[in-house]
Amino acid sequence: EKSYIGKSELIAEGEIVKGKVIDITHDSVIVDFGFKSEGQVPLHEFAGPGDSINIKIGDEVEVYLENAECEDGLAILSKEKADALKIWDRLQEVVEQDGAIEGVILNKVKGGLSVDIGVKAFLPASQIDVRPPTNLDKLIGRRFKFKILKLNKRKGNIIVSRRSLLEKDRDFARQEILQNLQEGATVSGTVKNITDYGAFIDLVGVDGLLHITDMTWGRIGHPTEILAVGQDIKVKVLKIDPETGKISLGLKQLTPDPWEKVPEKYFTGVRVAGKVVSLADYGAFIELEQGIEGLVHISEMSWSRKIKHPSKVVNVGDKVECVILDVDVVARRISLGMKQVNPNPWDVINDKFPVGTRIRGPVKNVTDFGLFVGLTEDVDGLVHVSDVSWVRPARPLSVMFPKKSDVEAVVLSIDADAERISLGLKQLTEDLWPRVEKEFGIGARHKGKIVWVGDKGMAVEIENGLEGFVGKSELPEEMQENLGQHFSVGQDVETIVHSVDEKERRISVGLVLEGAKK
Repeated sequence: EKSYIGKSELIAEGEIVKGKVIDITHDSVIVDFGFKSEGQVPLHEFAGPGDSINIKIGDEVEVYLENAECEDGLAILSKEKADALKIWDRLQEVVEQDGAIEGVILNKVKGGLSVDIGVKAFLPASQIDVRPPTNLDKLIGRRFKFKILKLNKRKGNIIVSRRSLLEKDRDFARQEILQNLQEGATVSGTVKNITDYGAFIDLVGVDGLLHITDMTWGRIGHPTEILAVGQDIKVKVLKIDPETGKISLGLKQLTPDPWEKVPEKYFTGVRVAGKVVSLADYGAFIELEQGIEGLVHISEMSWSRKIKHPSKVVNVGDKVECVILDVDVVARRISLGMKQVNPNPWDVINDKFPVGTRIRGPVKNVTDFGLFVGLTEDVDGLVHVSDVSWVRPARPLSVMFPKKSDVEAVVLSIDADAERISLGLKQLTEDLWPRVEKEFGIGARHKGKIVWVGDKGMAVEIENGLEGFVGKSELPEEMQENLGQHFSVGQDVETIVHSVDEKERRISVGLVLEGAKK
């Protein structure tokens, strides 16, 4: 290493020296850096904006000594290297003091951005912001403060971060805000994010959670029904966890709890109106006013109908009238009844349909033991199979009496306690069985018409409006497999009585095939 004695110290190549400009040529600046030692610096190293030269004779400068002795007697000096070394010293000082340094973002590079902090540094994408920026181009040319994460002078590598400073500032602001927040206070905020269970509210630097159950006193399916991202709202601080810093917020708490006035407004037996807001397997929830709901249990929807699901009676959005059955303020429950809006039909059934009354109504349902006939919207009567006709029909009841078809019957008996009404059809006609005993002895022949063909036999309407059953076992074997191929409804046949069951009042007949139209 070459060196020489300066004014008062040993100066070596590779060091920064101070000097004074004594001359400026067309391509160099001549600097006197002590003890009659002079050196030259390339003129372009003093270039400023627009290639202007920012140097004049007499200026003091700091330069880097590259070569102490040259053929022309002038040392080789560099201002750029002196500036770079000073910058690295400054950067090292920033690192040691855990400080920050300003820089300008130059351009995009692989994995992040290039930053000018006096020398070029690398800003990884993950260190740009607290949240990944959507557009890096908007950052180019902007000046920010950065924290130096890694400094390697030998390799010339510098890695910086803006995110760490933002997080530090945010944490400081958060602590300051938390210290000033008090439970019970009303504060302003902005809806930052919405989830299925609530919304996060930005309280200017700190986030709080507004849970869905604290948004409204009424029912709500999703927070987006009343909130939108970016919306400014006022909320109440419900709780601050001193350990985690979590903040619980409330919106409904800014308005009076409607349940406080329930004892003054809602009493057992009072008739009220409301809207169906939700259905469950066990009943329907009715909104009486915002924040006040009651439940109509499925058993309280109809006096007599067996409701399988509330949707068979009401739909969400329907307006209904109910009667309050019970109010439990502590449990916040109101029990409602829909059927109580009208009198129990069974209380007046004896007056409305006394025994012997002739009625006409639609067939509601058909079973093996009889058919149900509608008397009112809520009350059905049963016509037992034994009371359908004096002589048991050969056809199934479902064929004779399709659903919704009207029938005429007479009231036979009423048991209001058991909610049961017995009806009769045959009682409206003359008993034909005595004629059967006279005219339908075994072996008797009668003309008839096929009125029904089934898998196990056929029904034939015989003279005098009576029906006889033809079992397929009474037919030739070749006809038993598919009766519909051999016989059809409306076909005229000749029958022969095979048996008469007095107890069941049934007639079984066979066919005289020679007289049948095949």
